[in-house]
Amino acid sequence: MQDTTQPTRQRPTIVVLCGSTRYWDALAEANVYETAAGRIVLAPGCDMKNPHPLWADPQQADRLKAVLDDLHLRKIDLADEVLVVNPHGYIGDSTRCEIAYATRLGKPIRYTHPTEGDHDRG
Repeated sequence: MQDTTQPTRQRPTIVVLCGSTRYWDALAEANVYETAAGRIVLAPGCDMKNPHPLWADPQQADRLKAVLDDLHLRKIDLADEVLVVNPHGYIGDSTRCEIAYATRLGKPIRYTHPTEGDHDRG
């Protein structure tokens, strides 16, 4: 028998962070703020710009990059909204592709910093 005296808890909003890993610290900071705001955060899990045995071999790095790119699109699929972490307004090619993908899915998109015109929005 189900206890009906407790109110049904709504699932927190799931937000996915998109942005260049060159701004790893800004991604981490956005993760802290979004988590503190009560959101479930999905974020890049590997910073391939820093050395690591998993991507030390160039061929292995290329394969892993493809896997991670696809994995990030699946995170966008799961998310309720997207937060683009774009210090100084920077949005690179990979992030532009992610924004376009999220736009096609109808996901709301927020930015941590202003962008220079509509061309940066997807």
